[in-house]
Amino acid sequence: MPAPIRYVQDSADFPDSADVVVIGAGIAGAAATWELAKLGVKVVLIEKGLVGAEQSSRNWGWCRQQNRDERELPLIIYALQRWGELGEETGEELGFRRSGLVYATQEESDIAAWDKWNQMAKGYGMRSSILTAEQAKAMTPGSTTNWLGGLSSPTDGHAEPRLAAPGLVAGAQKKGALLFQQCAVRGLDIAAGRVSGVWTERGLIKTSRVICAAGAWTSMFCRRHGIDLPLGNVIGTAFRTQPIEQAIAMPLYTPGFACRPQIDGSYTVSVSGRGRLEPGAQGLRYARQFYPTFKSRRKNLTLNLGLSPFFNGPEAMGGWSFDRESPFERMRILDPAADAKIVEEGLAAMRREYPALANLRLAQSWGGMIDSTPDAIPVISTVAKLPGLVLSAGYSAHGFGIGPGAGRLAADLATDATPIVDPTPYRYSRLVDGSGLDTPGMM
Repeated sequence: MPAPIRYVQDSADFPDSADVVVIGAGIAGAAATWELAKLGVKVVLIEKGLVGAEQSSRNWGWCRQQNRDERELPLIIYALQRWGELGEETGEELGFRRSGLVYATQEESDIAAWDKWNQMAKGYGMRSSILTAEQAKAMTPGSTTNWLGGLSSPTDGHAEPRLAAPGLVAGAQKKGALLFQQCAVRGLDIAAGRVSGVWTERGLIKTSRVICAAGAWTSMFCRRHGIDLPLGNVIGTAFRTQPIEQAIAMPLYTPGFACRPQIDGSYTVSVSGRGRLEPGAQGLRYARQFYPTFKSRRKNLTLNLGLSPFFNGPEAMGGWSFDRESPFERMRILDPAADAKIVEEGLAAMRREYPALANLRLAQSWGGMIDSTPDAIPVISTVAKLPGLVLSAGYSAHGFGIGPGAGRLAADLATDATPIVDPTPYRYSRLVDGSGLDTPGMM
């Protein structure tokens, strides 16, 4: 498990109706709830476990525009603006700091890819800069490597995953939103071909609008209602160090490790691109769609085969009745194990790169289940075959930073408001209509 997340108190009285029900209290669901509550919408947030307890408290905490796929740039530009406003708006500490962000490398291919991205991003008003060897060295004081170059964005930043989603939910409660944890949504109530409510383990809530932001569980939930949502789940590993005198002042990517300074003097650390696959029935169902991505990234992935994922967790097979225990109640918090080898490699690389961190010690490590789409672009979309449902999922390991924008877009779609950005790149239909998917770009 990561560092203890901030606990948010449940609301008192369970409602029998709502304007909008949000399923899942990660960053996407929390941000959508805040945006709806701010508008005076009667919104109820339902969480099977605890606010922010799965991937939204297990990520790196980066809030970056830099090296994003072009399709995500309008939304992340808006999200970075919102990160700078939400602390004051909600009256809550989200841990956001506009610290800047640096990538450093010794590979010419990296520099070429970053330069190509930077030229494209200038058209969106981005302020990232390619760094010379001297500039990269100056931006990483205390490092031992003579970098070939790098990429820097002074307007990017970071926030605290253990504070962000809980802070947004606490802010939303002040505006009238209701929160209920340890309460799974088992399914949708459907009448006349559209959403008419949600069935929870505590009973029915009547509503005509639902935002499903259930992370790695979203595909399973959709499948129960005949909606085919190709998501692949990958387990990432990260760890936290013990507090130490600061040697790295901003989020930093290097070939050996990526890190973020926390506000208590510790670091969140990982090794970029590494992950573990533990496929179940869902993984086999969508193997064809994800094979190109798997093939291109195979060297950085560990494949663990076993029977457990076929019967437990978000990849499991089988259905369930809405009046009985569901898979969501059997696993309140998805808590995969960390990969010890990745932890060892990341810690060793950080100590080696920064002699001032020679005494850096591990505090804790954790795994997190990442829900990904075949093109690594999220789904933030209505579903034509089921009016009233909005999906918000498939953030593909880069959803935390974009969370405030994703929440706003989902809220817009749920209320028929003019979308804050063009939602076309995030449409659900692209995954199932046979029109073909673009290959994943910069992530």
